[in-house]
Amino acid sequence: MALNKHDEAIRRLSTGFSGEFAEFCAGHEMMHDLMMELAEQFVEENIPVVSEESQIDLASELLMSVTVTSV
Repeated sequence: MALNKHDEAIRRLSTGFSGEFAEFCAGHEMMHDLMMELAEQFVEENIPVVSEESQIDLASELLMSVTVTSV
């Protein structure tokens, strides 16, 4: 099924700005805070680390190993 002109224009605009949006997100403090919160939740639910300090350290390391990119 073909996209109508409006949907096609929106798709093209999105494609054109996706890299810039990824950079915006990657450099935004809110994204860092959200990703850290998710990393902490992931560690808590999936990795049996004893101390809270170690959980935070591991979450920080996980966060540093992830990047935001456009696809």
